[in-house]
Amino acid sequence: MTYRLVADAAMVVHFAFLLYMAVGGFLAWRWGRTIWAHLAVAAWGLLSVLTGVECPLTLAEDWARRKAGHEGLPASGFIDHYIEGVIYPEEYTNLARLGVAVLVLFSYAGYVLRRQ
Repeated sequence: MTYRLVADAAMVVHFAFLLYMAVGGFLAWRWGRTIWAHLAVAAWGLLSVLTGVECPLTLAEDWARRKAGHEGLPASGFIDHYIEGVIYPEEYTNLARLGVAVLVLFSYAGYVLRRQ
């Protein structure tokens, strides 16, 4: 039971992380200091897309699911399991990534304009 809760918590935090990566830059329009946290999150997202580095949240969820006696995440990871083919078709992955990049860049441009 405890491992299952850890796995579910990791999944929820992962979704929150991805949501913050997409739109968190807009929070900096109101709370300027949050831009530093968002820069770190956006950098991690970019690093994971460019290099394929495994996210610690994915590793934690997979580990906890296996410890709970369930099937772990597929080798393709969190995004492929929960998002690609579920929220949008797999062939639109690059378009979805571009959309997130545009959101982040727009939020940063707005942040800079609002600070001037």
